[in-house]
Amino acid sequence: MNKGLLNVDEALQQLLAGARPVSETETVPALSATGRVLAVAQRSTMNVPPMDNSAMDGYAVRTADLHGPDTRLKVTQKIPAGSTGKPLAPGTAARIFTGAPIPAGADAIAMQEHCVQEGDEVVVKKVPARGEWIRLTGSDIRAGGEVLPAGIRLRPQDTGLAASVGIASLPVRRRVRLGLFFTGDELVMPGDPLPPGRIYNSNRFTLNGLAGMFGCETRDYGIVPDSLPATREVLRRAAAECDVIVTSGGVSVGEADFVKPAVEAEGELLMWRIAMKPGRPLAFGRVGEANFIGLPGNPVSSFVTFLVFVRPFLLKTQGITDVQPHAIPVRADFDWPEPDLRREFLRVKWNTRGGLDLYPTQDSAVLMSTAWADGLVDNPADHPIRAGDMVKFMPYSELYR
Repeated sequence: MNKGLLNVDEALQQLLAGARPVSETETVPALSATGRVLAVAQRSTMNVPPMDNSAMDGYAVRTADLHGPDTRLKVTQKIPAGSTGKPLAPGTAARIFTGAPIPAGADAIAMQEHCVQEGDEVVVKKVPARGEWIRLTGSDIRAGGEVLPAGIRLRPQDTGLAASVGIASLPVRRRVRLGLFFTGDELVMPGDPLPPGRIYNSNRFTLNGLAGMFGCETRDYGIVPDSLPATREVLRRAAAECDVIVTSGGVSVGEADFVKPAVEAEGELLMWRIAMKPGRPLAFGRVGEANFIGLPGNPVSSFVTFLVFVRPFLLKTQGITDVQPHAIPVRADFDWPEPDLRREFLRVKWNTRGGLDLYPTQDSAVLMSTAWADGLVDNPADHPIRAGDMVKFMPYSELYR
């Protein structure tokens, strides 16, 4: 049915085969490493916790001294977090607070909710089991154990974990240099007058925003006039300065489409027609040392093909190992009785019933559908959907990571 069209998985496999992770690394303070890609796995040089400590506010006790509920013990010391207590003598208890080191001799914590202090004595109403409410040395992290694998984009909790084992700086890959430019004499920037027959350049804003989501060092070469010399000149400049070049528009075979001949003149190009909707035209090649990806100019097609193809390509170029988005099964609260013969990416939104609603117009020119939606349904070719069916949902939160 889709003769001459490449399926999405085949195209993605070929595309990713051409992605080369940047090799240069730099060391940055852990405090500013969030969002960067870790170049080398990190191991702990210490145990966490570094000593046995209390998991609760309460009383450190010897369980051998507790003969049953309502046992009375003399409170001989107070141990706040950050201080060290004296060894616990038999028949005594120590007032202790969360995080404080367990004094030698103690083998359990009696929660303060299960105790009553009367003068210099504590009445233990509920007897704790041996080891109860004690965090043991190394129970969270063992010295020498891997705490962060290479090839992950560092999240706030990752840099916090590094700090918790004393790692002050982290080796990260340098940011991918992404060049963007946009073709079409019909394009006008917002804020400028809009003559008849012209359109505002929404793709420039969408693609710059997406590049920022993935931590790229973006170089925007602006709107390129519809001419072969101008397009070739920008391509040469971008190839000298960037790792990846992404364009929107100009990759078909029309008389005013100059990206294709410009890339072919300056490098090499593969033209693909992808069995997907929205999308279909996609170009991939090289100009000098830079990879080139040409997206369709249609706003929704450009947005969806960036997420499906450019996103994993950029992640692999950054050195990230897990580049595929994780779809989740969600109930469709809509009917889609006449599917396309191509694989579809439908714009949908969560509803208050825990299902998905479909934007009423799935036309690839309706950019409003992408802003209204919470993500995309990945629908197989020629696959009708009935309300109540489970579908593969890719939320933007997954596609933007």
